[in-house]
Amino acid sequence: MSPAVRRAVGIVCVGLVVATACVLLGRWQWNRHVWRDAAIEVVRTNFAAPPVPLGEVLGSTDDVLGKADEWRTVEVVGRYDEDATVLLRNRPVGGTPSYHVLVPFVVEDASAGTAAQPVGAGDVLVVDRGWVPTGADASTAVDVPQPPAGSVVLTARLRLDERPTTRSAPDGQVQAIASEQVLAAGGLTDATPYAAYAQRVAEDPAPAQVPGALPPPSTDPGSHLSYAFQWWAFAVLVLGAAVVVARREAALVAADDTAAAAVPSAPRAPRRRGGRAEDEEDALIDAQLGPDVPAGATAGQDGTGVRPAR
Repeated sequence: MSPAVRRAVGIVCVGLVVATACVLLGRWQWNRHVWRDAAIEVVRTNFAAPPVPLGEVLGSTDDVLGKADEWRTVEVVGRYDEDATVLLRNRPVGGTPSYHVLVPFVVEDASAGTAAQPVGAGDVLVVDRGWVPTGADASTAVDVPQPPAGSVVLTARLRLDERPTTRSAPDGQVQAIASEQVLAAGGLTDATPYAAYAQRVAEDPAPAQVPGALPPPSTDPGSHLSYAFQWWAFAVLVLGAAVVVARREAALVAADDTAAAAVPSAPRAPRRRGGRAEDEEDALIDAQLGPDVPAGATAGQDGTGVRPAR
């Protein structure tokens, strides 16, 4: 295989590798688009739906909130444990540095009065009541609106628990909304929380002051779909360019072969006479001249006379 052919094959192989990588990246962006589209559909379905009792979605603290049930609006009767209030750090709202106010809600009836007997009494649901500004810096004390006292009918939207974090935080603060870590930061080490938390929508009775309302979830699909088509277009362009360059290399090889065939070959040298036949002729002449002929003389035309050699 000539060097030019090897270069052409190498160009095609590199093009295939790069095009395959572009196809895989496009597929990854497509999967992100599909995931995002499904998440938006869940928000649109659940966010504005009428509330249902908490017990219909989470029967006990052992139940895990399904992704299809995120943002479901629920009602539950219970009381806030204000003394165990915890602040969530590093969660700006609308570009404003803020804390989220997390308060444990001790359930009195997860059926919200729809069942003959109270359901889930004593279980704890972590509630994100909203946000408050951080002040001049993170070490400044902040004013946190008090939750309503006594028995409360809470309307809230369920959210999936965040992953526990190992990042440290000052006393009474956390870095993630992981229910067990929130209760531990609030001093409720013996309480059993639901495997989800809730964002406050309304409280009855309503308090005199409430933290800032959290913004609704985004329904922007993002640019994943356009990125997917861009990567696939790159794959086609790269592979096409590799084929074009490889064909040019092959065409150069064919042109060089044609030019080499068109050059005339050098004429063959005439074959010299010599060898055994010439030696026999010289011996025959010497025999005709005899031993008395001087050296360098040659025989005459009739074979009897001699003439000196030139």
